[in-house]
Amino acid sequence: MDYGLIGNCSIAALVDRAGRLVWLCLPRIDGDPVFHALLGHGTGEPGDGAFAVELDDLREAQQSYDRNTAILRTVLHGASGSVEILDWAPRFEARGRMFRPQMLIRQIRPLEGWPRVRLRLRPRFDWGTRAPEITRGSNHVRFIGPDQTLRLTTDAPIDHLLDSRLINLDRPLNFVLGPDESLAESPAEIAKRFHDDTAAYWRGWVRRLAIPLEWQDAVIRAAITLKLCSYEATGGIVAAVTTSLPESPDSGRNWDYRYCWVRDAFFTVRALNSLAAVRTLENYFGWLMNAVADAKGGHIQPVLGVGLETQLTERHAEALQGFMGMGPVRVGNQAHEHFQHDTYGNIILGAAPAFFDSRLYMDAGRAAFEMLEPLGEQSWSLHDQPDAGIWELRTRARIHTSSSLMCWAGCDRLAKIAAHLGLADRARYWAERAGAIRAKILEHAWSDERGAFVESFGGRTLDASVLLMGEIGFLPAQDPRFVATVEKLGEVLGRGSFMLRYEEADDFGAPEVGFNLCAFWRIDALARIGRTEEAREHFEALLNARNHLGLMAEDSDFATGRAWGNFPQTYSQVGIVNGAMRLSKRWEAEL
Repeated sequence: MDYGLIGNCSIAALVDRAGRLVWLCLPRIDGDPVFHALLGHGTGEPGDGAFAVELDDLREAQQSYDRNTAILRTVLHGASGSVEILDWAPRFEARGRMFRPQMLIRQIRPLEGWPRVRLRLRPRFDWGTRAPEITRGSNHVRFIGPDQTLRLTTDAPIDHLLDSRLINLDRPLNFVLGPDESLAESPAEIAKRFHDDTAAYWRGWVRRLAIPLEWQDAVIRAAITLKLCSYEATGGIVAAVTTSLPESPDSGRNWDYRYCWVRDAFFTVRALNSLAAVRTLENYFGWLMNAVADAKGGHIQPVLGVGLETQLTERHAEALQGFMGMGPVRVGNQAHEHFQHDTYGNIILGAAPAFFDSRLYMDAGRAAFEMLEPLGEQSWSLHDQPDAGIWELRTRARIHTSSSLMCWAGCDRLAKIAAHLGLADRARYWAERAGAIRAKILEHAWSDERGAFVESFGGRTLDASVLLMGEIGFLPAQDPRFVATVEKLGEVLGRGSFMLRYEEADDFGAPEVGFNLCAFWRIDALARIGRTEEAREHFEALLNARNHLGLMAEDSDFATGRAWGNFPQTYSQVGIVNGAMRLSKRWEAEL
């Protein structure tokens, strides 16, 4: 996946290695992809759904982020000369609040020679089905769709921009793409000021991170990427900014990940907390507690919209051809209909740090605890009931070990929160329930035949998700059963440094690629049981599976290393952060 991510916690976009803007959803991170060339050109012509700067006779392209920022720099080299493209979304503090408009800024300038370029700006609306109505002024173009209007303000020649004429690039050009609003300053002035303020914001944010001694660049890039997957207006965190990038070639495993799974978000928040980036936790805690209040003690679906939307009805965007022609393109996700019993434990796990972290502005006290207790009751009543499981199987239900583990974790954390708040009776109550669930998991999820914990109660197949036993503190790392499980899973599911999710075929057949998060879970487990050098070797190999910018997709082909799945995947960036934090040498040991 040779794409760079830009964004500002309101919108997010992908730019390919040649400097084409190929993905941008508006008016927010889960909206209509007005730039959708990542998934085809829709009902238009090839080239539609993108904002391209095409250098005549392109020979070579280079791409990098400006250090410790989300500002992307692409350099194109050709026979006529070289061009530099800067892309970013403004984000900085102004007038006492965070300024994060639905806006992208693009600057292009000649570096060498007199480069010949063609500018193609072709947004479309309604998932590639509608060409915009276009109106123009002396220095702007308006693209009018059925539900929204985009305005591009620029100092480039409007005529050449609209007719995509090949021109000499003899001076810098600035493009401000955003809402249908007039700018008070020139595009060059806006670009200069917003660039400097955005760069200063990101560098200040990174400077406050508590990073490990080793793999600092990898951790910083993963942290920025995780931050960009948050939708700050509500506190929701998307699993990825894309939809329908297939998990493997022509597999049909194409899902819409532009929503907030409480499971994924918990891991994201915990990873950022480990780096001392606590603002995302504060925002997410607000999102979570709204979801809890909405449920009124009843069922909570495992995935919601970033605005707490509950209806995420799945459909196909028939006009789009799919990534590399591999459809379908899905909008919405059927998982919102699922019963996944780990949901309640994951919510409690996600909220728990707010009760213990004195740095936070919020007061997560007894009232918040009492709001969480009904989720504990759900965990207790559902811990031994069949569900769709962590992998969201669509055609079968079992008592999944990973779901029961999270039900245990929910009760266990409620006991710890109650003790912290001085509620001794409630602490005993929840500790007793956690103990009962723990005993049942140990009895029913262990397989003497396989010599390991298995994917479901009474089952016999292996599943990498049971490695979470170590991460959530269910068993001591040196427990012989956990050690045996780690070894057996590596033997059966491991593919070099990559790892399969499970061994049994699912609704779409047997898995064909490694799921990156599972590989990181194994690394964590290996380090916990004392096999640190082996864990470090696998970690270094997985870092090589990132793209040229340090970003990681959901899956990796263990034969070729090629990336597949939605991109960039929060789970994978979480694995980078967690692995580095666990495996790095300590600062005091080196300095």
